[in-house]
Amino acid sequence: MSLSVRVIPCLDVADGRVVKGVNFLNLRDAGDPVELARTYYEQGADEITFLDVTATVDDRSTTFDIVERTAEQVFIPLTVGGGVRSADDVARLLACGADKVGVNSAAIRRPELIGEIADRFGAQVLVLSLDVKRSPSTASGFVVTTHGGRTETTLDALDWARQAIELGAGELLVNSIDADGTKAGFDLELVRAMRALSSVPVIASGGAGALEHFAPAIEAGADAVLAASVFHDGLLTIGQVKQELAREGAVVRA
Repeated sequence: MSLSVRVIPCLDVADGRVVKGVNFLNLRDAGDPVELARTYYEQGADEITFLDVTATVDDRSTTFDIVERTAEQVFIPLTVGGGVRSADDVARLLACGADKVGVNSAAIRRPELIGEIADRFGAQVLVLSLDVKRSPSTASGFVVTTHGGRTETTLDALDWARQAIELGAGELLVNSIDADGTKAGFDLELVRAMRALSSVPVIASGGAGALEHFAPAIEAGADAVLAASVFHDGLLTIGQVKQELAREGAVVRA
């Protein structure tokens, strides 16, 4: 597990621009991805997560040129996801400057992909991106979705997380579709459930809207907290979040 808590801004990108919506719907423009990444790096972000939210929907690869330009501007770990379908896609992203790669839909279609990536590049490179909804259709009450939250699968989110870790996933990015963009706080029940089963770091995502939302996610078991709109809209800075976490007793990087 991480020795210190990470604060990670997320850049959801569509058509070369950062976008943000509510529950993954009604996306609005939030700025240039390279400029925003540079700003967050200067604010003290521990990592940057870059997700091409329409790559899978549009059945195309992620935007490699934006990844490359972003990597030239920031000197902290960069995680890239969206449209990753093969180990060769991972190789190309790493060559463009990514440090870690997120997989979601392609791994659900073909779970063997997780092992192929982990065996070739190491588990530390592979982040399983879980877009999770509450649903009575599964035993845990949480179901996995794909295509940016648009398509609901039959997979129990907790069962899928366990399987993916066994196959080689090195980190879980757990995004609550229900909380996404609402600014009402992280889904703490979901974070606790993932922490209870996971032997790898857990990133809490979806719902951050105020300083007081971050520490409870860490207390629930998250190793890192990820947010987007509160940073894009200038409501909070990375530094403010770190100061609040430190005030609540969490260890953060300077």
